[in-house]
Amino acid sequence: MKPIAEALPLFQQPKRIAIITHYKPDGDAIGSTLALVHFLRLQGHQVSAITPNDAPEFLLFLPGTEWLINAEAEPKKASESLETAEIIFCLDFNDPARVQSMQPALEQAKGIKLLLDHHMFPKPVFDYGESNPAKSSTCEMVYDFINTSGCNSCINLDIAQCLYTGTLTDTGSFRFPVTTGAVHRMIADLKDRGLEHGPIHEAIYDSWSTNRMRFVGYALIERMEIFPQWQAGLISVTRADMKLFDLQPGDTEGLVQYPLSIRGIRFSTLITERIDEVRLSFRSKGDFDVNHFARTHFSGGGHFNASGGKSSESINDTILRFKKILSEFHPL
Repeated sequence: MKPIAEALPLFQQPKRIAIITHYKPDGDAIGSTLALVHFLRLQGHQVSAITPNDAPEFLLFLPGTEWLINAEAEPKKASESLETAEIIFCLDFNDPARVQSMQPALEQAKGIKLLLDHHMFPKPVFDYGESNPAKSSTCEMVYDFINTSGCNSCINLDIAQCLYTGTLTDTGSFRFPVTTGAVHRMIADLKDRGLEHGPIHEAIYDSWSTNRMRFVGYALIERMEIFPQWQAGLISVTRADMKLFDLQPGDTEGLVQYPLSIRGIRFSTLITERIDEVRLSFRSKGDFDVNHFARTHFSGGGHFNASGGKSSESINDTILRFKKILSEFHPL
């Protein structure tokens, strides 16, 4: 994979560009995608943006969400966007498997593939790009790309809102260790351009539905288990739970963090039952590597303190296996 800076000559003339992010996109995925769409369109490029499934409702306040092509709802349109693109940006993932149903179309697409991502162990399938775990977010990397392009002055309020949203959510409101001085300098730059951060915080953290609020209470009372001997916590959510509270995409966002707020808990897991598999989210504090834990036991990966995995077993069997691993592994 060649450095992203070497790809800059490709953008000197208008191009057909597609941007794609990972399945179940979060704030960083949507924020980085939309920020890049705004920037590239300002440069005169024809740009389409693809999400493998729908964006969470709490992110629909961002400017440009109407441009997103939901591949589950419009598979033909999404595939055609990849097929006709001269350049394809892959944002916030470094393994084509992360786009799920769009993987064949992405792998077969003839366009030049550029990667901007901050996860570990990228697959060697990209022509240009960067996969840098030291970065706080893909939004920070899009900001760097814009600066490397020599067009910092192009960052308008639409771009600033998107970049701020993804950085805010992926740094846990700027409290995770990846929140470097460079992140704060980026935010200062966005603020100096007139960005108002208050409405973004309100849209993300103060606009829950009644069902979501009641669900969180239910999950903490009925579905949370704490294992003080292992400094660990677990929350499990079944499909029946989701149906009971009519959960929408994004409604479990942040739930995995709650056990870490308990004194002495340093490792938290959320196990969620999906239609075709069971998903696991891992978070940790301190020096416990959940990326290694996910890769070793649950076919996953991610970051040192934030990672994910999956299981083909039932949710009950997955919970039992997780507890067995925890008791044998003594991770903390």
